[in-house]
Amino acid sequence: MNIRRMTVAAVAALALTLSACGSSGGSDGGDDQTTNDLTFGTGGTSGTYYPLGGELATIFEDNVDGLTVNYVESGASAENLGKIYQGEWQLGFTQSDTANNAVNGELEDLDGTKIDNVGWIASLYPEAAHIIVREDSGIKSVKDLKGKKIAVGDAGSGTRAISDAILDAAGIGESDYTPEITDFGASTDMLADKQIDATIFVVGTPVAGLTQLAATTDVKLLGLDKETTSAIEEDSGAESYDIPADAYDFLKEDVPTVSVFASLVASTDQVSEDTAYNMTKVLFENSDKVTLDVGKLITKDTAMLGIGDVPLHPGAQKYYEEEGIDLP
Repeated sequence: MNIRRMTVAAVAALALTLSACGSSGGSDGGDDQTTNDLTFGTGGTSGTYYPLGGELATIFEDNVDGLTVNYVESGASAENLGKIYQGEWQLGFTQSDTANNAVNGELEDLDGTKIDNVGWIASLYPEAAHIIVREDSGIKSVKDLKGKKIAVGDAGSGTRAISDAILDAAGIGESDYTPEITDFGASTDMLADKQIDATIFVVGTPVAGLTQLAATTDVKLLGLDKETTSAIEEDSGAESYDIPADAYDFLKEDVPTVSVFASLVASTDQVSEDTAYNMTKVLFENSDKVTLDVGKLITKDTAMLGIGDVPLHPGAQKYYEEEGIDLP
């Protein structure tokens, strides 16, 4: 059984979003509902999603005629999917595992509601679980987090599910620690001020927020042993991954952890086939213009990683077929 415990606030917010559309699925669809004025759900300002969203919005606007893309801060994966389902937003970043749960009706406490108007555009890059503690904390492994105060992700983010999977695999239940529900930027400030003992976040590597924290506070990343990693892989859909030693100046060796995939999805109701085709095309033709480190990882050859049961947007499918990419 997949571990997918969202915070009460996140579940309530997403449930309200879904109920606004009814329980039978997204809107009825149709070409008259499509728009070229797109709202793009990203993530918190201290993570990778928000700045990447800004750069992709510029690429889309500069290279697709008549397209306007307004990128907005959000709680990330679950909120972005919910807003697309409701018809308020048209584009969004999401972790691949959260997207699969959404289309399969497996987001907990949503009564099996399937988000059925979301189409896959591309997998962009791996997102690694960073388990960060202060160097002076005395914490040597994930098991040492029992009884601690831990930042486990923002409401509406996919990080919370992975945080739960990591802690569960380490034998730390919900009653064994105090969760802090917050975004990555706030959690690093709290860690520096010793208001929390650890923060777990699933982000692209390297992430600027950790680099900035390490410049003023001695920190370390906790690695996962093979037994814990295997348990997480089985229960959460994440995959084993090593954060490379050269990702951060304070690392001396690779850090074993788990990863999911950051992906871009679009509404199949409001984003037309032509628009999605053009966006997919210019995404890969202009990925070298992305200044963030993850830009080097955006390639059409890895665009299907993590797709699982998420349907391809028809426009993206047309592009990949033209390019000879193997489709699921």
